[in-house]
Amino acid sequence: MKGASAEQTASTAQAPGRAPVPQVIAATQHAPPGQQQALERARAFAEPLIADEQLDSGENTLAHADAVAAILKSIGGSEAMQAASYLVHACVHLNKPQEVIAKVFGENFATLAVQTTQLMRVQYQARMAQASHQQVDDAAAQTETVRKMLLAFSRDLRVIMLRLASRLQTLRYYAATKKPVPPGLARESLHAFAPLANRLGIWQIKWEMEDLSFRFLEPETYKEVARLLDEKRVGREQGIAQLREYVQEQLRAQGISATVSGRPKHIYSIVKKMRGKSLQFDQVFDVRALRVIVPTVKDCYSVLSWVHSHFTPLMEELDDYIAKPKPNGYQSLHTIVRDASGRPVEIQIRTQAMHDHAEHGVAAHWAYKEAGSKGYAGVSASGEYDAKIAVLRQLLAWERDLSNAPQYAGLFDDRIYVLTPQASIVELPKGATPVDFAYTVHTDVGHRCRGARVDGAMVPLNTPLQNGQTVEITTAKEGGPSRDWLNADLGYLCSHRARAKVRAWFNAQVQHETIARGREAVEKLLQREGRTAMRLDDLAGQLGFKSADALFEVVGKDEFSLRNIENLLRPAEAAPAAEEYVPLKKARSAGQSPKGGVLVVGVDSLMTQLAKCCKPAPPDDIRGFVTRGKGVSIHRANCSNFRELAARNAERVIDVEWGRPKEAASPVYPVDVSIESADRQGLLRDISEVFAKEKVNVIGVQTQSVKGTAWMTFTAEVADSGRLGKVLAAVAKVPGVRSARRR
Repeated sequence: MKGASAEQTASTAQAPGRAPVPQVIAATQHAPPGQQQALERARAFAEPLIADEQLDSGENTLAHADAVAAILKSIGGSEAMQAASYLVHACVHLNKPQEVIAKVFGENFATLAVQTTQLMRVQYQARMAQASHQQVDDAAAQTETVRKMLLAFSRDLRVIMLRLASRLQTLRYYAATKKPVPPGLARESLHAFAPLANRLGIWQIKWEMEDLSFRFLEPETYKEVARLLDEKRVGREQGIAQLREYVQEQLRAQGISATVSGRPKHIYSIVKKMRGKSLQFDQVFDVRALRVIVPTVKDCYSVLSWVHSHFTPLMEELDDYIAKPKPNGYQSLHTIVRDASGRPVEIQIRTQAMHDHAEHGVAAHWAYKEAGSKGYAGVSASGEYDAKIAVLRQLLAWERDLSNAPQYAGLFDDRIYVLTPQASIVELPKGATPVDFAYTVHTDVGHRCRGARVDGAMVPLNTPLQNGQTVEITTAKEGGPSRDWLNADLGYLCSHRARAKVRAWFNAQVQHETIARGREAVEKLLQREGRTAMRLDDLAGQLGFKSADALFEVVGKDEFSLRNIENLLRPAEAAPAAEEYVPLKKARSAGQSPKGGVLVVGVDSLMTQLAKCCKPAPPDDIRGFVTRGKGVSIHRANCSNFRELAARNAERVIDVEWGRPKEAASPVYPVDVSIESADRQGLLRDISEVFAKEKVNVIGVQTQSVKGTAWMTFTAEVADSGRLGKVLAAVAKVPGVRSARRR
């Protein structure tokens, strides 16, 4: 490729065939005996399984594993990690990889290999979905979720290190063979893997992966920037190396102990800066850069003075972050000068303490380069996630001992990441079930969820999901959730959000049924009154309600009397004088009981009737209300209708009490019992059997079933309402019954 830079030259130098075995085995010469033996044994174990196999890229699997082991060695990976690079690819050829590898190499190796293999499969599925245009999720959100998923799979850092090394080798292979690269693989490498390597401080993998991915995704732009650099990367690095030696020698001659390192810019870094800051190429001054690290702050300013006196400074590009640190605590001197040939060079000057803070503190390289819209990459960082990354950065220094640090094993145990059939990644709390998954995908999918397949196999809906599984939900055309889902002991729901959605559905159903009952009662009243043409919203407005449904709801709850509607529909009538409806009779003889078993205190032989709205029965606390032409209506004291009548016509209220009947047999009184239950076959029969067993005569039944819920009203005859409590308790024990109460 014309204008190719040094890292591309280095990339293409990697042969597509197998890496020499001695090179990998030689990495074990300084390893502890157990690890050295493990690496040799791992390669010997995997070779018969993978030597003649090919990856999807076309690369020989054993050659790929050899190259990955070499990459891991170059970045300081332990021999145990290098051994795992072979076991990962052996997993797919074993029926029970966890058991087999654990038996030969131990649980530590088995878990590492199986987790890494599972993560590879998940990422492959996601790329395939993208390639077939099935991926519809927001790209930026999906990228960040992929990053989180990488970490969620990582019980220790070795999984991440293995995936980074493997992905880099895959990119190198495509570069070496010049095969077309799947766009999904290149995008995932650029937007998920490279930033992760950056955050972990693995700079070598980061810059090489970025440049290779960008080269595959935007070859024309890459070529253009390479041409504008007007020199191959080898030439740029040589120029920087010469400048570095000159500066270091001159500072040493001035008595300043300085460590000078070159920082040649990479093509992708240049493009990001040009795009992020809307710069032309000739405005990017820090294409080449040096970093000078000195012992003290005084030395920083001495170096700055020397640099400005020996090169031509661009004073408008001087930034003193020592005198005025950045808000995140970053400190350094930044200046841009022109060398003898007139080319710009950025020089950063800092102490070792400042450098350590910049490399590992809150001003780490990834935070500066990926600070969102104010930075270069346009990738924002989230607080909780980045806090975990900060921990991982510190753990990286102790990678070799990580397997012996169980306190970090559960760092991401609070979340899991599963896939939809279209390979979209869904984040869930640990312990989540297919029902939680369904509600996360869409509320309606959750309501209509009836079954689930996990990795193609049918499972119960309360099965806890695991990282990397593919979940497919089977839905009904209509219907709603099961009340069992709200039973914590059954384990159907883990997510608070999903549980709230189920509760909201049932609350809405209860409200719907209440409104339906109220509407039916109001419409029947209007029909009796011959006012069916009246608009229901107008009626509700005249009664002080905002809508007809608001009226129906309080009527359905028995919180608003239909008598109020009757009074509105009928012309007002003048209340008769007291003498018109309370005839004065002779005093009742002691012990007399009027007809019907109701005693009207102070008045004898007065016609009485039991109110149908509340159906009183002994020993209920009762009140009397004198009606026009129908005698005294007897109500329960807590009857809402009676309270409204008494509030309007207090002079019609009289005291009443239950009398003792003359006959030996006690009279019976009708009472209404309201029952709510899950609808099922045989429900009416089972409840009727309870009434028969309790020797309670049922004289009327009304039932209504809507979407799996049965609403039933039984009218039963009892001599004593006190007995009703025992009957209701027995009804409540019938399977499916949710509530049983007296109306």
